[in-house]
Amino acid sequence: MLPKLVITDIDGVWTDGGMYYTAHGDVMKRFSVKDGWGVIFLHRLHIPVAIMTGEHSPVVQRRAEKLQIAHCYLNVKDKLAQAQQLCTELGITLADVAAIGDDLNDLHLLRAVGFSASPCNTPEYIRKEVDYVTAAHGGQGAFREFVEKILAENGLSPLEVAG
Repeated sequence: MLPKLVITDIDGVWTDGGMYYTAHGDVMKRFSVKDGWGVIFLHRLHIPVAIMTGEHSPVVQRRAEKLQIAHCYLNVKDKLAQAQQLCTELGITLADVAAIGDDLNDLHLLRAVGFSASPCNTPEYIRKEVDYVTAAHGGQGAFREFVEKILAENGLSPLEVAG
């Protein structure tokens, strides 16, 4: 069954987990355009995407805006509670949710959703807790691979969905 919501962490999933600082103290992040296609696939299937990150990052907000992700939560301390609140707003349950994350602050959420994943470069104690581990590293298309796994599990191909 297709999820009714996909939740994603950013650092370590959409990025390599590094934080790049300029001499002026600005923080930069590198995103893979491959992950953007994962969002496009979900949009075409009318599945909402939610970003939940523990960081307060205007760069993440800008990426969400570019990809037309309506649910972008920055500086989240309790991702499970935030997800429960969003599920209530959308009229769904956590069993209807697929989520991908890579570290301890994602673990409670990953354990609670219907389908969970992490990138392959996630600590082993997190990888052991999820339903699917991507072959791609965080920042190297892990989110897209996660979405393509969801498609495949539902008999869909990216070519079909991309139209």
